[in-house]
Amino acid sequence: MAAVVVFGNVTLDVICRTVDDVPRYDSLSFDQVNVSPGGCGSNVAIGLAALGARVALVARTGEDDTAGLLRNYWERLGIELDYLRSTPRYSTGVSVGLVDSQMQPRFVHTPGANSTLTVRDLAPQQYIQDGARSLHVAGYFVLHGIFEPEFAQGLQRVRQAGLETSLDVVRTRTMSNPLPLWECLPALDYFFCNAQEAAILTGCEDPQAAAKEFHSRGANRVVIKLGEHGCWLDSPDFQGRIETQPVTVLDTTGAGDAFAAGFLAARARGAGEVEACQAGNAAGRMVVQKLGAVTAWVKDLDRFTDAK
Repeated sequence: MAAVVVFGNVTLDVICRTVDDVPRYDSLSFDQVNVSPGGCGSNVAIGLAALGARVALVARTGEDDTAGLLRNYWERLGIELDYLRSTPRYSTGVSVGLVDSQMQPRFVHTPGANSTLTVRDLAPQQYIQDGARSLHVAGYFVLHGIFEPEFAQGLQRVRQAGLETSLDVVRTRTMSNPLPLWECLPALDYFFCNAQEAAILTGCEDPQAAAKEFHSRGANRVVIKLGEHGCWLDSPDFQGRIETQPVTVLDTTGAGDAFAAGFLAARARGAGEVEACQAGNAAGRMVVQKLGAVTAWVKDLDRFTDAK
C-alpha cells in the first residue's frame, strides 16, 4: 500500500569523477566510478524508501538485462513495482555522468523507454485504491511523451481524486519551450525547481521574483532549491528562505531528487510545508557528500534489505 506514487524517468547511471575535459581522440582516465540506478524517478523513489515511506514507481524500461538489474535493486529496497512497464523494442535508459572538479555533473544519456511514458500511465483511481496520498512527477523535461495538453488534464484528475500533486523539472534543452509546463502548473499543489532552472524558465535570477512569475502562470505553491543556501518557499502560508547547514560537497548528482524525497516523506508523515522543506534540505545535504545519486541512501544494500 504505497503512500507516495512517483512518476518519472529511470536509468542505469555510471557516474565518473573527476572529469574536467573530454579529449576527442585520446583515452581518458578518472579516479572514481559509481554504477547504480539513476534517473529522477528512481532517485526520488529510492530516497523515499530509505526514509521509510511506502512508495510505488510508475516508469518504463526496456526488455533488456539493464532493466533486470534495476528491477532487482528496486525490489530489494521494497519499492512497489505494480505500475512499472517494459516496452518492447526500446532499451532501458542509460546515463553517463562526468563529475568535474567543481563537483558538477555533465550527462551523456539515452532516454530509451522513458520516452514512452505518457498520460495513459496515470491511474488515479488505482492509486487511491492502493492507499496513495500523493503523486510526484520527477524529471519533467526529459519525459518527452508527456509534452501534451492531455497530461495537464491527467494531473487535474489526479488532484481532483484527492491526491496531493507535485512536479520537479530537470535541466535540459527542452526547457526552451516551457509551454507544456505552464499548462501543468495549475494542477499542482507543489512545483519544484532549482535556482538555475527557475532563471531559465522565468528570466528572473531572484528566487522571489521567479516564484511570483510561476504564480502568474498558475502555480499554487513554489519551492525553489538554492543548494548550499537552502530553499525558497512561496505559498499562501509562508514566503521566504529556509536555511540549511554547510557540508563538504563531493558530487551534486541527485541533490534535487533527494530534496524532493525528503520533502515528500515528511509530507507523508503529516509534516507542514516548512518542516518538509527542512527535511528536503537535510536529505540534499546527505546525498551531496557521496559519489552518485543514491549512494548516501543505500551504503549497504544487504543491511538495508534486512532492516526492511
